Amino acid sequence: MALLNILQYPDPRLRIKAAPVTNIDEVRRYIDDMYETMYHAQGLGLAATQVNIHQRFFVMDLSEKRDQPVSVFNPEILSQEGVQDDFHGCLSVGAGISDKVKRAAKLRLRGIDLEGKTFEWDLEGLAAICIQHEVDHLNGILFIDHLSKLKQERIRKKIEKFQRQA
Repeated sequence: MALLNILQYPDPRLRIKAAPVTNIDEVRRYIDDMYETMYHAQGLGLAATQVNIHQRFFVMDLSEKRDQPVSVFNPEILSQEGVQDDFHGCLSVGAGISDKVKRAAKLRLRGIDLEGKTFEWDLEGLAAICIQHEVDHLNGILFIDHLSKLKQERIRKKIEKFQRQA
């Protein structure tokens, strides 16, 4: 296994819309590296786009012990309901940068698992937030795109300051 490089905003590759996975066997080799990268970075989820693989899949693990990994290929949000307003951070935006984003409180997800089987899953709370966040990445959207222009500008300036200090 190996740590993958997580693309950092404003890298334009984060804006590429991922293509559907047509052969799970071809991308399965990335899954263990993506988990290792996500755990190392202390993230809850990681979309393939964030590691410069522009195909529609992501990994996540919301468990406290980090022992319940989930991989989803070709995720599709079938329905959404309600609204929750919660803080978002992102491994591609930078440590210490977060803000509140409105997301659906509940959703129904269709995807394909590692064995190639299609499934549907009803989610709410943190799981629903994470799914929406990762699907946004696969569509070339970052959480900051859901913020006002003023908040986006503040975040951009904060990132530039971090980069100058590094």
